[in-house]
Order: sequence, then C-alpha cells, then structure tokens
Amino acid sequence: MPESIATRLSDLGLVLPDAAAPAANYVPYSIIGNTLYISGQLPLRDGSVEATGQLASEGDIEKGQLAARLCAINILAQAKAALGGDLERIVSIAKIQGFVSSTPDFDMQHLVINGASDLLVAALGDRGKHARAAVGMAALPLNASVEIDAIIEID
Repeated sequence: MPESIATRLSDLGLVLPDAAAPAANYVPYSIIGNTLYISGQLPLRDGSVEATGQLASEGDIEKGQLAARLCAINILAQAKAALGGDLERIVSIAKIQGFVSSTPDFDMQHLVINGASDLLVAALGDRGKHARAAVGMAALPLNASVEIDAIIEID
C-alpha cells in the first residue's frame, strides 16, 4: 500500500498551517466536478509574507525556492480545507502556475518554482507530478516574491 500523504508530510517534518483567508473579494478555492481550483497562494507564515521584493540575481534563487516551497505548503493547506481534511482525495496535481516578482533581466523563474514542484512531489509522490508555468512579474500582492495557484484533480 502506498504511503499516505499524512505520513509523507510527517516524514518531511511538515505540519500544514490553517488555510489563509482571502485578502480581497474572491474565494480561496472552488470545486467544479472533480477539479479543485486553488487561488494564488503567497509565501505566508503565521499570517505574514515571508519573502518580499523582486528577485534580481542568481543569488536570489534559493530565497525564491524557499518562498515557492511555502506557497506549495499553503496550497496543500487550502486543499485540506477544501476537502474536509482528507488530502487522500487528491488524485493528482494537474497544473501549477508560478509567478515570480523579478527584475526584467532575471530569467531563472523556472528554477525558483522548482521549490514548489519538488515539495509537491515529495509530499504526494506521483500524485504531485504536474504541468506548470513559471513567469516573471513586475510586482505581486503584498510585495510577495512568489505567488502560486493550482489545479487539482480530486475524487
């Protein structure tokens, strides 16, 4: 029997936070049929944005990856809330879209978003493998360095 998501999270030393409330006029997630749409998640920890400002150089990749990882943790927290606490209902992460606040000459957004991709695969196994986009932005809400949304197939 494959490892449960809860076991994988525990093995990674991760405890999912409570899902963050929306900061404007939108819902944090919606379910249509067997698809769970998670609104963009920021690198929030204890209610504060952990990583802010534009990424500008190769030296910022690790900072960005840590921010992306935190976004992925918050995606899982939203999924847990949406699914009544049952992450085992996740069939697969279909796609994530990663937005990186970066200077015009920064072209390593794909490496930054690896922080989220790696966490999702570590936490979900093959169910965490996904299609994705990684794009640079001039600015993100609350001056966050990274924002990521997700489309998830559920049962």
